[in-house]
Amino acid sequence: MATDGDIPRPPRGLKTAGRRLWRDVQSKYELEEHETALLTETCRVADRLEALARIVEAEGVMEAGTGRAHPALVESRQLGIALARLQAALRLP
Repeated sequence: MATDGDIPRPPRGLKTAGRRLWRDVQSKYELEEHETALLTETCRVADRLEALARIVEAEGVMEAGTGRAHPALVESRQLGIALARLQAALRLP
C-alpha cells in the first residue's frame, strides 16, 4: 500500500470525484502506464457523472415541457455504462 508521498499527482483538471477516485486507487495499487491511462479516463468520467447528477438534482429528471427524460439523465446513463467498462478494464477488485 502506498503512502501519500508515493501517490502520483492526479492529472490536471480532475474535480472532487475524480481526485478522490485517483487517490483511492493509487494508494492501494501500483499501476502500469496503460492502467494509469485507464484510471485517468475513469476519473474524468466520474467527474462528469458528478456534474450531471448536480444538473439532474437541480432541474429534475424530466425535461421541462416535453415529457422526456432530461438530457443530463440520459447522458449520465451512458456515462455509467462507460464507467463500468473502464473499471472492468482496470481489473481492480
